[in-house]
Amino acid sequence: MLGRDGGWAAGLDAEIVVRTPFVSGRVRLELSASKLKSWGDALERLDAGEDAGWMEMDRGPSISIQLRGERDCPEVVVEDETVSMVTVRVPVVPPDDWIADHRRRLHQVRAHWVPTLSA
Repeated sequence: MLGRDGGWAAGLDAEIVVRTPFVSGRVRLELSASKLKSWGDALERLDAGEDAGWMEMDRGPSISIQLRGERDCPEVVVEDETVSMVTVRVPVVPPDDWIADHRRRLHQVRAHWVPTLSA
């Protein structure tokens, strides 16, 4: 989360950052209150044991999380079809409490930033 979007009163600037020993990159994205809500919905699906995608139908980057990926472990797929046309698939071993941690972070972002956004 980077803060308020300078050109859009209803948006926030953020980045998706991927960092591994082999590949690293970042892509900028704009978040709205509805995109934050959809991340909460994705966390609910993941907590229920389902794969989840986020921002798949929007212009710009998207994230999908597959709980059992190609290497029999969770993997995150970041796709930026609009700008760079790059897709990165990263196997991960998340800590046991990662969903709860993301829920806490999402709550903090929504409590701090969403009230400042114009509709």
